[in-house]
Amino acid sequence: MRSLASSFAAFIALAASVPSALAQLPNVPPGVIATGTQGPTNPPQPTLGTAINQTSYARLLSVNSIDDFCIFAPPTQSAIADSETIEVAWCTKQRNNARVIPDGTITGVSFLKNDYYVQLIGYGDFTQLNIPFGDYGGELDPHGAYGSGNPIGGNVTSNISGGDVPYAEWMLYIDYNQFCLRVCTNANSTYSAASMCWHELDEMGCEFVMPGNYNVNGTFESCDADVAYPPGWYPTATVDGTTQFSEFAQRYTGTLSDGSVYTVGDLATPAAPYFTPSSSNCVTTSTIANNIALASLGVTGAPANSGPVASGPTRSGATSGSKPTSAGTTGSTGTPNANSAIGVKGNFGLIALTVMAGYLFH
Repeated sequence: MRSLASSFAAFIALAASVPSALAQLPNVPPGVIATGTQGPTNPPQPTLGTAINQTSYARLLSVNSIDDFCIFAPPTQSAIADSETIEVAWCTKQRNNARVIPDGTITGVSFLKNDYYVQLIGYGDFTQLNIPFGDYGGELDPHGAYGSGNPIGGNVTSNISGGDVPYAEWMLYIDYNQFCLRVCTNANSTYSAASMCWHELDEMGCEFVMPGNYNVNGTFESCDADVAYPPGWYPTATVDGTTQFSEFAQRYTGTLSDGSVYTVGDLATPAAPYFTPSSSNCVTTSTIANNIALASLGVTGAPANSGPVASGPTRSGATSGSKPTSAGTTGSTGTPNANSAIGVKGNFGLIALTVMAGYLFH
């Protein structure tokens, strides 16, 4: 446990660093920037060049670029469903006191950004990050069953605005060979950050909740992207110039403490999101690497023999329709680009409960 003195010093360091970044975001609506305190295992602020520590329990993600990002994965070999509260940060670079993702683990990434979120779609052999081969994973977010995040104390920043900013809403779906991650960086009167990072559709999988180009296994690309509707939103009509929406609610049956059974959600499940956003201005690179020879240092990413190299299958197909523009209004019908595809829907079988978190960046 941190001492009072060290906790106060961490707070002062964080307070000194955050205003300069936030000054660049003077008109960001409420609910976008995180408030509170850092997770207890995390450094006071995102930091490059920290020591290699493959047993770290730091839980601070930074999502900055195609070769500078972090994801959550288990600290020791464990199914995501069994370790969601204790996942740790794994980063492509030495940063945030986190574990380093071994070179070769990631086999393809699409880094997407627009006015409302930054999003990653990725493939790889995540048995190297302690996820068992064949584990179809789960969903992580800043809320969780205990109100302090999955993982508890997990925080997320991004510097896409020009400085490291703590964001309140994010969601990560990850399994043994695929992940998708969205950090919600803006909002307006129609689309809140919580709506754009809506976390209660976990069983629908990556391509429904975070649509984009899933044909990227073997490709590393950075793109601008159109803005998707919030997960589960479908436009139904326009009244006095304002778009009306229906909202899909995932069906769930549970049992109360008195033994009575309840069911919530919709009977009909949609096959796809309303449309798949187009990408543009894409820049590709051959691969991403940190060139850290972990084996020569006597450390590795995860236990050996954790499973064969995984590949992420995809299937083609996309739908198009009207969409939010960069200004957050409803635009004209958009057609996905020729490379757009819907990846295989993962069986992300976790139910995320809506409880507000108390840690910083939640």
